[in-house]
Amino acid sequence: MDNVISVILGGGRGTRLYPLTKERSKPAVPLGGKYRLIDIPISNCLNSGLNKIYVLTQFNSASLHRHITRAYKFDNFSRGFIEILAATQTIESMDWYQGTADAVRQNLRFLNQPNTEFVLILSGDQLYRMNYQQLIKEHIRTGAEVTVSVIPVEKKEAHSLGVLKVDEQGRVVDFFEKPKDEKIISAFSLDASAFDRHGVAARGRSLLGSMGIYIFNLEVLKDVLRETKKTDFGKEIIPEIIKKRRVFAYFFDGYWEDIGTIKAFYEANLKLVSPVPAFDLYDEKAPIYTNPLFLPGSIINASRITQSIISDGCIINNNAEIHNSVIGIRSIIGKNTRIQNSIIMGADYYESESNIRANRFKKIPDTGIGDSSRIIGAIIDKNVHIGENVTIENTKKLEQLDAENHMIRDFIVIVPKGSVIPPHTVI
Repeated sequence: MDNVISVILGGGRGTRLYPLTKERSKPAVPLGGKYRLIDIPISNCLNSGLNKIYVLTQFNSASLHRHITRAYKFDNFSRGFIEILAATQTIESMDWYQGTADAVRQNLRFLNQPNTEFVLILSGDQLYRMNYQQLIKEHIRTGAEVTVSVIPVEKKEAHSLGVLKVDEQGRVVDFFEKPKDEKIISAFSLDASAFDRHGVAARGRSLLGSMGIYIFNLEVLKDVLRETKKTDFGKEIIPEIIKKRRVFAYFFDGYWEDIGTIKAFYEANLKLVSPVPAFDLYDEKAPIYTNPLFLPGSIINASRITQSIISDGCIINNNAEIHNSVIGIRSIIGKNTRIQNSIIMGADYYESESNIRANRFKKIPDTGIGDSSRIIGAIIDKNVHIGENVTIENTKKLEQLDAENHMIRDFIVIVPKGSVIPPHTVI
């Protein structure tokens, strides 16, 4: 694996995940109580023996840079690295990244390293576990110049993915990004035998969706990006090169979730608390790495907790009731508080006594969730101050709303990072 460089695309403004991306880049959004989205592709790389990794980003990259610097360190005897390449002006380009392909194009000079043969291109906002060695071996076996990782999907999922058609050898012969027309979707449908040939059961699925995971021969990648000014792999580059390059599909049939929207992010987090979650955080053979914070164990005082994740360093006070929720690091949950179907991201720090006194003088609640509050169906971002007797629940079933200290997206109430919710507020 020493001849492979991995490139993780950090995404654009992350507008679909706003307001979670208001003060951070998309890969830096917290996940599962103690991780960040970027930890997923990085952990997949490290578990696959890949340790030459670039992360490409351009928006709000400070917290992402801090997390990666603290979490991932290689010893002096390793040739491995994990580096962030933020958009910057150069002699060749004065522009920000215009798309996924343009981001890689602007950083081609970093890929020209001795003995590098392949470039693995990954997305920074997906939840899955994959051994990339198998993908690379299949790429070499087929003699491909480009390999696209694909997953079987149903027709109802096609509008949000690129869909592919392959021949009997698995070579990609057609590609369409996010089709809306039912005729186009039907034209890309495959027989069950097409899945069987690659050891995948169709199980009612008739389409192949692109996972946004590509492996290129380095020289091919350089030629392709220099031959065209097209800016996006899925929308433009892949559909164009299948006619003149050997582009093959790699079939993947494990758990995979694109969590680039608020709804998908919310649902993916809550699936982690299932009795038998589809994505297993407890797999010792392929762990998810993150920044070790050395926090104390959580304190739970006479409370009822069911089907939930309680992260490190939390204090949950008397008679709290938590169900089907993710409670992030350093969360302070008040007495008699009820939390259900919610994501509480916690805090970046514990408040000092002086800060608490100063805030109380200003009538600002302590960091965390106040006594006798009720939070149902919500995402509470980090460092939020919620007073006592606060109710947060979308009882009016609003799909979207923008208010001073909260928002609603996809029927989910979101309290942005650092917000203050006064006591007795009803949202």
